[in-house]
Order: sequence, then C-alpha cells, then structure tokens
Amino acid sequence: MNFRRRRSEAPEINLIPFIDVLLVVLIFLMLSTTYSRYAELQITLPTANADKLAERPNEILVSVAADGRYAINRQPLEGRSIELLTAALTRAAGAPAPTPDQSPVVIVSADALAAHQSVVNVMDAARRANLPRLTFAAQLPADAPR
Repeated sequence: MNFRRRRSEAPEINLIPFIDVLLVVLIFLMLSTTYSRYAELQITLPTANADKLAERPNEILVSVAADGRYAINRQPLEGRSIELLTAALTRAAGAPAPTPDQSPVVIVSADALAAHQSVVNVMDAARRANLPRLTFAAQLPADAPR
C-alpha cells in the first residue's frame, strides 16, 4: 500500500469567464438604456409683435377682476355663476354665426391676481354659449420696447 501523503492543491476559482459575462451585461445595459431629463421642461413662449388692428367689430371682451367679478364689454355682471356668464355671453354675441370661423372672438382679460377658477369659468361659459374662438389679453412689461 502506498501511504505517502499526496500534496493537495488548493481549489482555484477561475474569474475570467465571470468577468467576461459581467462586461457583456454592462455593455448591453449601456446600449439599451435611454437617458432622458425629466427635471425641467424646455419651452419657448411665443411673442406678440403683430400690429394692432384698427377695427375689431367681432369681439367680446370679458374682464375678470382679482376678486372674481366679471364684466362683459365693460359692463359689470351682478353675479358670478357660470349660468349668468353664459347668458351674458350669448346676449353679447347676438345672432348665432353661420360658421365657427365667423363667430365672435372672446377676449379674456384677467387680473394677474385673479383666481384660476374664475378664468376657467369664463372658458366654460364660452363653450356653453357656443363661442369656440377664445384668446387671452396680455400686457407688455413696463421695460419692454414699444
């Protein structure tokens, strides 16, 4: 019998295939990932440089005060309900237009401190009065060139 001790070799872990697999997975993830920035929205606001029209016969001016009061063509309304606003817009529009392109333009001129809901009420009343053309009035800043 052979009673000599064998010299035992330590087990060895081959890391090369493991590193190769990890590199392939890393490359796959880098190529398949899309990088997007959702932190902020980059928008460019339009500017109004058009000349003023001399005559605007087909307009309805709706003013919204800071406390939520309404005025249509500079005539104050007694209430603040959408139904009253709809009726006043219908009266101001007169006869229904034959086409939506010929309907009056509703110009919303709201105070800077007016509640958002007051402006939404004007938009809803214009929709109910079947006045699809709506725009918002803006004022040039004091330091803007004229």
